[in-house]
Amino acid sequence: MKVLIADKFEAHGVDALKAAGCEVLVDSELKDKALAEAIKKHTPQVLVVRSTKVTGDMFDNGSSLKMVVRAGSGYDTIDVNAATERGVRVTNCPGMNSVAVAELTLGLMIALDRKIVDETDDLRRGVWNKKEYSKARGLKDSTLGIVGLGRIGYEVARRAKAFEMKLLYCDVIARPEVEKELGMRRVTFEDILRESDFVTVHVPGGGDTKHLIGAKELATMKPTAFVLNCSRGGVIDETALGEALKSNKLAGAALDVYEIEPGANDKEFKDPVAKVPHLYGTHHVGASTEQAQKAVADEAVRIIKTYKDTGQFLNCVNMPKAGG
Repeated sequence: MKVLIADKFEAHGVDALKAAGCEVLVDSELKDKALAEAIKKHTPQVLVVRSTKVTGDMFDNGSSLKMVVRAGSGYDTIDVNAATERGVRVTNCPGMNSVAVAELTLGLMIALDRKIVDETDDLRRGVWNKKEYSKARGLKDSTLGIVGLGRIGYEVARRAKAFEMKLLYCDVIARPEVEKELGMRRVTFEDILRESDFVTVHVPGGGDTKHLIGAKELATMKPTAFVLNCSRGGVIDETALGEALKSNKLAGAALDVYEIEPGANDKEFKDPVAKVPHLYGTHHVGASTEQAQKAVADEAVRIIKTYKDTGQFLNCVNMPKAGG
């Protein structure tokens, strides 16, 4: 079975696929037209991607394709409808990077509360301002509102519990066992916004969650509150967020994902949100720890080996109408 890996992927995962008898082609630079042409040329049965976009024309060029594996938790970069129409299964690796994203979320919460970035900037400029930076509230007894209590939201809650925070969540599914375990309270989305000192979103991307938090929602929050997004770009309306921060209607925000993100080989960040005051940002690295990437690679290998050996599609997110 031929596997084309068109993105960054752990070397030990490549070795494991080869050991399983797969013919593995690796080119992390393949994008857009070049990827479509590579699929047509090499005729792989399996395509593995991370952030690389997989569009409908790539399925047209790759009649051999039976499965696309997203080496990560989401799959909004893949045209699932096109895959379904062409009989191609789309699978992913949910939960493998949950701890990594949760760790970054907690780190950003602490950074916001203690103004760590601003303090570091001042020190580098030779400015000593202990009085200003001695005003942090602290996380203990603060209220954390988690929007989306999936695997990542749960891992955030577990760690926040250790900081003795009060935990609220909203989700389409009630989690009574987690409520009991962590002392959480399920409330409405509106209650999350109104009551929380920190609001963190952990929901899928796409039309249903685009601008889930916009001007109206931000206006509902406390002016002393912070909002964080380590899920998908566009879940928070960045224009509205910028206005809220500039007018001091919100204490601060932290983003790891953006509405305008550079391509894989770009070195310039052009999103205007970068110049918004009281906003901390990281480079879409929530899932990018060595531990997380190893776990994702192991899961991708498991999915591919299972398909090769049994014909079964693990973690399948669609049900093709033909073929497959």
